[in-house]
Amino acid sequence: MAVQDQDLTGKTVVLTGASSGIGAVAAATLGARGATVAVVGRDPERTAEVAAKAGGEPFLADFARFDEVRKLADQLLDRYPRIDVLANNAGGSWPKRTATADGNELTFQVNHLSPFLLTTLLLDRLVQSQARVINTASVTYRMAKLNLDTVNATTGSFNQMGAYAASKLANIVFTRELARRTEGTGLVTAAFHPGAVATHVYDNAPFGLGTLIRSPLSKPFFIRPEKGSEPLVHLATTDEPINGQYFHRTKLEPPSVKQAVDPALAQQLWEMSEQITGAPR
Repeated sequence: MAVQDQDLTGKTVVLTGASSGIGAVAAATLGARGATVAVVGRDPERTAEVAAKAGGEPFLADFARFDEVRKLADQLLDRYPRIDVLANNAGGSWPKRTATADGNELTFQVNHLSPFLLTTLLLDRLVQSQARVINTASVTYRMAKLNLDTVNATTGSFNQMGAYAASKLANIVFTRELARRTEGTGLVTAAFHPGAVATHVYDNAPFGLGTLIRSPLSKPFFIRPEKGSEPLVHLATTDEPINGQYFHRTKLEPPSVKQAVDPALAQQLWEMSEQITGAPR
């Protein structure tokens, strides 16, 4: 049976960043195949609308706040006896260094720390379900340097693309370490680059580029969310071996950055993330 024809009845999928873009399309696609979809977003109206289209349930959480991530985890654990897929798809990019209410750099918290916290809070349920954890990364990891001493700093010089790329490299490092720590449990995890997708992630791009990117003028350079969602759906459902791997869309790509495969860095990032988030050990 082809992946696109799989009947997902009885499967529960938790999809963050699902109120728009590739998350919204993936929610509709997986829901149409019979999956029960927990649609997680920030905007109440859009999240409810996507959940209705997917035949699922809306959950609200702002990943710039750890208390909302913890509340979300409690709600999901209360609602779903099993979770078959956790898709960590929420993310963003901001033009200025901003401190969150939790005292972290905004890009790093939303793109890495909060997905890390959600995953670890759900980890026992995910392992029991022999689930898969799919992390939306980015090809920008290739230009990143992940300095654990500065990546979460709330003061100092700031480069929007550098901060975003570092957080996406962290997604890949986290994926590999999660695979190592859960080896033999049946849990499967992978990270992917969806392609250059015209979504709201660019809303904070300088010079009004976000609006331009989502306009018809960008079509020669950016793919639509319908296309960008394909790798997420593929990795959430495929029977191919994907554990701990990174994919450029649906093509396996051995990471080209040494830090991405550095086991010492992976352990340090995990321990640092535990300390900052107060995640269960």
